[in-house]
Amino acid sequence: MIYRIARQNLFHDRVRLCVTLTGIVFAVVLITVEIGLFLGFTHTISAVIDNSGADVWVTSRGVKNFDIALPLKERKYYEVLSLPQVEEVSKFIIRFADWKKPDGLQESIEIIGYETDKDMGGPWNFVRGSGKMLDLRDGIVIDQLYMDKLGVSKLGDEVEINKKKARVTALTQGIRSFTTSPYVFASLDVARRHTYLEPGEFTYLLVRGKPGVPPERLKAAIARKVEYVDVYTTPEFSDKTQQYWMFNTGAGTGLLIAAFLGLVVGMVIVAQTLYATTLDHIAEFATLKAMGAPNSYIYSIIIVQAAISALLGYSLGILAASIISDMSAFSAMVIVLPWGLKLAMLGLTLAMCIVSAVISIRKVMRLDPALVFKGR
Repeated sequence: MIYRIARQNLFHDRVRLCVTLTGIVFAVVLITVEIGLFLGFTHTISAVIDNSGADVWVTSRGVKNFDIALPLKERKYYEVLSLPQVEEVSKFIIRFADWKKPDGLQESIEIIGYETDKDMGGPWNFVRGSGKMLDLRDGIVIDQLYMDKLGVSKLGDEVEINKKKARVTALTQGIRSFTTSPYVFASLDVARRHTYLEPGEFTYLLVRGKPGVPPERLKAAIARKVEYVDVYTTPEFSDKTQQYWMFNTGAGTGLLIAAFLGLVVGMVIVAQTLYATTLDHIAEFATLKAMGAPNSYIYSIIIVQAAISALLGYSLGILAASIISDMSAFSAMVIVLPWGLKLAMLGLTLAMCIVSAVISIRKVMRLDPALVFKGR
């Protein structure tokens, strides 16, 4: 009976129901997309680190994020390699560079160089070619998302990086850069040649421990032995880079504030609509009270009414957000919507609508049952 009364109250006025659902859908889409952008940016920021295959990263002192670091010298490589806990060490380069397009215009890129004979720090998600193609003379790998941005039309195109020739030999999919400067992968020698580093210089050391050696123990061993460097496990370096770009620069804070504002706006719209709907049926609620219905019964009707609105609005909103997320897979900004977020949004939507309904209940609870005999 409670469900039937609540459903009839909602669907009696279709226009008002549409207004209510519009407010809920707007809030769900805005909050979900903003949080999805936040998660997408977080994933993008540390994607190269997370997919590096390394246990530990050795950096120059004071490094704040993955994208900017001072070079290390060859001596550090041998100091790390000499440790008994170390299985393999790979040199790694990341530097900003200028990319000259066929039309003469320039784009900023981040060139990544790694040792192609070691399984650490290289590209992934190949759609054309493979990592072996980097062994070709001046070979580089770019992501197909940036082909138009970089003026590349096909594999084999010759390009110019810092006034030196290179050739696109493979394509990946979904390797985005947070800095808007696309990642360009190359062998260590090619990257060094295109970034003006001195022979033997590199940006990071990627370290893999021997079987049975946990990353924390490997990190401690390197920190004790090698001076004037910082040492991080891969999760630590990933978190450090994420924290820097998302909070030190304010980018992440802006997204979270926008999501909070979406929640506030959605609650206001839903509260106003549910309150107006309740007032439209105030005589009916007065009739129920005159018939002896307890306050808990009235509470139940209005809360069930709010829950139905929440489920309908959530279903439409999460569908719209999912479509937007799928479309973002082909753009430079990805929106990540894990199942955990979708379930959390269901709970948040229910809470938002029920809290809004509770606000409207207060007037109903003060009703005089005699109102049914007096008219509105």
